[in-house]
Amino acid sequence: MSSSSAVPAAKPPIRDALVAAAFRLFLERGYEQTTVDDIVALAGVGRRSFFRYFPSKEDVVFPDHEGALAEMTDFLAASGPEHEPVRRVCDAARLVLRMYAENPAFSVQRYRLTRRVPGLRAYELSVVWRYERALAEYLRGRFAGRPDGTLRADVIAAAVVAAHNNALRSWLRSDGVGDAGAAVDHALAYVQMTYARPADTPAVWSGPAGPGADAGPDGEVVVLISRRDAPLWRVVQELETVLDRS
Repeated sequence: MSSSSAVPAAKPPIRDALVAAAFRLFLERGYEQTTVDDIVALAGVGRRSFFRYFPSKEDVVFPDHEGALAEMTDFLAASGPEHEPVRRVCDAARLVLRMYAENPAFSVQRYRLTRRVPGLRAYELSVVWRYERALAEYLRGRFAGRPDGTLRADVIAAAVVAAHNNALRSWLRSDGVGDAGAAVDHALAYVQMTYARPADTPAVWSGPAGPGADAGPDGEVVVLISRRDAPLWRVVQELETVLDRS
């Protein structure tokens, strides 16, 4: 055999081949007009192979959500008492964003498809609900025994999902242009600012200056006591608040 013989290109994994074939047909024929038989024929596999990876045609549109949900669940399960719960669920939501940001072209393509097919929009809502339920279950455990603990958990979980999706969909509507992470960080910072526990709020004291104190023009000093890991936006917010009251 000649040493210059070409090496055949490796075939993509069956799962990836099915996803690629499905989206090609969805774009060419339309989602409703494409059958599972069409997908497996183009991918060069049998029906049994399709259903080994995807329970339904809808699932092939969202091939990565099961993995993302499992990663989020494991991340929350690994949390300890040292983790501020609201910040923790915001970090969990960022894991889902990473799934979208790793393949912007596919994410934008899927977004456009789900906007056109009512059945896929309903399926997507069911997926989003599962993420929200995972966040709420973690928060319920952290808020157990507190007044309105369950209510607080459910409201915060819904707020995290709403903030994440607001930023994510804006990015998808822009065809994946720009920094999706920055947009989601901005949205989630609003959730943290609104719902983070008081323990993360810096203590601020304002009063008359004592002997030797460097007082301002009104004769008062402001003392700010903050946790080392408190986010800067929280420190600045509290300082601005007390100065506005002065």
